[in-house]
Order: sequence, then C-alpha cells, then structure tokens
Amino acid sequence: MTTDGKAEEIRTTVAERARQRAWREAEKAISAVLADPEAQRLRALIEQEEAAAGRDLRDELQAFQDRYDHAVRTGDVAALAVLCPGKHARWGRICVLTTGHQDELPHWGTTPDGPVAWIGSAPDDD
Repeated sequence: MTTDGKAEEIRTTVAERARQRAWREAEKAISAVLADPEAQRLRALIEQEEAAAGRDLRDELQAFQDRYDHAVRTGDVAALAVLCPGKHARWGRICVLTTGHQDELPHWGTTPDGPVAWIGSAPDDD
C-alpha cells in the first residue's frame, strides 16, 4: 500500500470512529430528554390529542383506510404509489391519504390502538 493509500485509510477510520462517537453521544442526549417527566407528560398529551383527532376524522376518512387495506391485500401498486410520501411507517404510522393532502388535512391512518391524526412528519423527511 502506498503512503497516500495508508493516509486515506487512516482518515476513513478516524472519520468512522468520529461518526460512531457522535451517534453514541446523540443517543445519550436523546435518552436523557425522553426520560424527563415533563417530556413524557407532553408526549402522552400529544398522543391523546392525536387519537381524539383520529376518532373525529374517522367517518370522513375511513374510505382511505379501506382503499389502503384493499391495495395491500391485492398488491395494487398503483393505489399504493399515490399515498402520502412521508416516512411515517418508520415511526409506527402509515398515512393512508393521498399525496398533497397536507394543505387541507392532517396525516391520518390507523394503529393497533385505533385511528390517529397528526400534523408534521418524520424528522428526516425532505
């Protein structure tokens, strides 16, 4: 291996270790924030409000959930392709509304606990 190749390998290793350390530190900070009693109280309050909003919108939006369920059962890729593009599933949710609904409606879908409506998206959505 050339001197330049060895130097590049060292830079890559150092950068990877720095990324790993940054992730560990971020996870510690996030865990500390989430463990705070006030953060837990606010999270519970938000979840209650989202569930209430989901129930309130159920009659109006259930047809979208039915369409989604049918598309999943039948493998209807075209129907699934027009769904909200947000990365909600990563957070345990799937918005069953169509692309662009955010201008008029919050996100809406169902969870094992029932319907839920929420505003916003996953932190890493573009």
